[in-house]
Amino acid sequence: MTTVRDVREMAGATPITMLTAYDATTARVANDAGIDVLLVGDSVGNTDLGYESTLPVTVDEIASRTAAVARGADDALVVADMPFLSVGVDDAESVRNCGRMLKEAEADAVKLESGPRTVDLTERLVELGVPVMAHLGLTPQRVKETGYGRQGTTRDEAHEILDLARRHEDAGAFALVLEHVPANLAAQVTDALSIPTIGIGAGGDCDGQVLVVDDVLGLSERSPPFSKQFGDLRSEMLDAVSEYREAVESGEFPAEEHGHTADELDELY
Repeated sequence: MTTVRDVREMAGATPITMLTAYDATTARVANDAGIDVLLVGDSVGNTDLGYESTLPVTVDEIASRTAAVARGADDALVVADMPFLSVGVDDAESVRNCGRMLKEAEADAVKLESGPRTVDLTERLVELGVPVMAHLGLTPQRVKETGYGRQGTTRDEAHEILDLARRHEDAGAFALVLEHVPANLAAQVTDALSIPTIGIGAGGDCDGQVLVVDDVLGLSERSPPFSKQFGDLRSEMLDAVSEYREAVESGEFPAEEHGHTADELDELY
């Protein structure tokens, strides 16, 4: 089983593979494919729950999905993504919400969309035994403020990201996600840290990569420009469901082999 220590030690050595997962079935497939880390992302709001952003996602929804993923993953490290306003409003409540992911949902770690406000929280969580993955660059929970554009494109913004990366490493974070930042900035952050960086839209010099599983499988109607579709399951699903509908409407399904009869039930009336 992959541990937090394993992931930390992969920095600069072995590329880390991380993928989102929101259910036990997907978790089993990703686990069997050898994915190192499964992130139960608040992106479930966009992919599975029909929300227009991640903001409406609740702690209960993440806890339920995390538990399902944990049941499906025997080897991968399971990381619960803490949703909007689940941390940062009240320190005690933040700790309880994060701790719940380990106590009740069997996560191995939590991920925080990070900033100056999460440095002390990261340190406190690590003190209490809750491993923390930090997340800098584009943080979708701040969409009302920043939109979905590339972050860290000015020298001041880049210096802030580098400084926050170092502060979260010092606070005890075991890894850092860098999202939608210039590749040369991500390379310098990676070089400056001893903990691994995991990029999404951050170039190829990070210690690992993460993508949303719906984008990888080709289930998304729209994917970000930094993603890549490795399959086309949406078309395959559409074909299969259409074929099923046609078979029912034509009477082809169910056929005789899809059911059974009991002789003693003949002539009931």
